[in-house]
Amino acid sequence: MRNQLVILITILNISLGYSQEQSYSFTLEEAIQFALENNYSAINANRDIIDAQKQKWETIAGGLPQIDGSVGYSNQLKQPVTLLPAELAGGPAGEFLPVVFSQPQSMTATATLKQQIFDGSYIVGVQATKAFLSYSDNNKEKTELDVRKQVVEAYGNVLLANESVKILEKNKATLEKNLYETSKLFENGLGDEESVDQLQITLSSIDNQLQNALRLKEITLQMLNVSMGLDLSAPTQLQEKLEDLTMSKMDLGILNTEFNINENVDYKLAKNSNEQRYFEWKLARSRALPTLNAFVNYGSSAYSESFDFFSGDQQWFDSSVLGFDLNIPIFSSLKRSASTQRAKIALEKTKTQLTEAEQQIRLRLEHAKNNYTLAIDNYETAKQNLMLSERIENKNQIKYKEGLATSFELRQAQTQLYTTQQEFLQSMVEVINKKTDLENILNSKD
Repeated sequence: MRNQLVILITILNISLGYSQEQSYSFTLEEAIQFALENNYSAINANRDIIDAQKQKWETIAGGLPQIDGSVGYSNQLKQPVTLLPAELAGGPAGEFLPVVFSQPQSMTATATLKQQIFDGSYIVGVQATKAFLSYSDNNKEKTELDVRKQVVEAYGNVLLANESVKILEKNKATLEKNLYETSKLFENGLGDEESVDQLQITLSSIDNQLQNALRLKEITLQMLNVSMGLDLSAPTQLQEKLEDLTMSKMDLGILNTEFNINENVDYKLAKNSNEQRYFEWKLARSRALPTLNAFVNYGSSAYSESFDFFSGDQQWFDSSVLGFDLNIPIFSSLKRSASTQRAKIALEKTKTQLTEAEQQIRLRLEHAKNNYTLAIDNYETAKQNLMLSERIENKNQIKYKEGLATSFELRQAQTQLYTTQQEFLQSMVEVINKKTDLENILNSKD
C-alpha cells in the first residue's frame, strides 16, 4: 500500500511539472541572442538565405543538360482517307481509290536531351547569382540589427516600467502616511481641511499613475516576449537592473571609433541595388547576341488495330534525331536598343543613389553621436535634478510638519520630485537606446 502511494505521488509530481509553463530569465545580451534565433523576422531571414541558395542553383541548372520524356497514345475513331490515282493499282486513268494508310491506334515513347551551348542571358544570370546571394546575406544582417534594436528597446521599457512601479509605490506609501497624519491633526483641530484635500488630490493622482504603470509593466513584458519570439503570456524574468545596464552603456570612447562605411549594412544594401541594375543592363545587352542550343532524342512508335501495345508480339519502330537551334536577333525596330538604354539609365540612377546613401549614412552617424552624447548629458543632469528635488521635497516635509510650509508648497515640491523621478528613469532608457542606434550604424556591438 505504501509503495502504491509513493508511485501515485511521483506520477502527480511529474504531471504537475509538465503542466507548469516554462519560465525564462534573460540578461539583455541573452535576450538578444535568443531573439536572433527565435524572432519571427529572423527565422524568415534565415529562410531567405536558403531560398537564395536554391535560386542560385535553379539559375545554374538552366544551362545544364535537360532530359524530358513523353508518352503519347492516340485512337483514331474515324481514320483519315487519302485518295490515290486508280491507275497505280491497275485501274482506269482519271479515277481515284480511297486508301487508309495507318492502323487506328498508335503509341509513341520519346526521350529528348537538350543542352544549351551559348546564351548570353544565361551567362549574365549566373554572374548575377553572386550579387543576389550577397543581397540576401546583407538583408539578413539588416534584419538582425533591427531585431537587436527592437529587443534592446523592449528590454529597457520593461525595466523602466518595473522601476516606475517601485517608485510610485514608494511615493504612494509616503503620501498615505502624510495624509493619515494630516487627517489626525485636522480631526484634533490642529490642522486645516485644505491640507487634507491637497494631499488627497496628490494621492489620487499618484494612484492613477501607479495603476497605469502596472498595466504598462504587463504590456511591455508582452512586447518583449513577442520581439524574442516567445508566447505573448510566457513568464519572463529580467536579470539586469536599469541603472546597472545604463552604466554599462556609457562609453564615450565609442565616439572615436573609426567608421568604415563599407561595413554599414545600409550602404551594403545600396551597393547590392547598384549591382542588380548593372546586371540588368548586361542582360539587356545580351539579348542582341545569338543563342545556340543542341538536342538529341530517341523514340519508339507502335501501331495496332486494338490496345495491345504491351503484348510480346507488338512491333515497335525506333527513331532518333540530332539537331541544333540557332537563333540570331536581326531587327527589332530598336526595341532592344531602347531596353538597353533604359537599363543604362536605371544603372546611372542607382550610382547617384549610392552616393546619396553614403552622405545620408555619414549624416546619420553624426546625428547618432550627438544624440548619444546628449543622452549621457541628460542622464547626468536628471541625476543631479533628482537629488535636488529629493532634498527640496524632504525640506518641505519637515517645514510642513513644523507648520512653516503650506500644503500647497508641499504639493509643489512633491509634484516636482515625481516629475524628476520619471525624467531620470527615461534618461537611462535613452542612453541605452541611443547607444544601440550608434552601434548599429558603426556595425559595432558590445
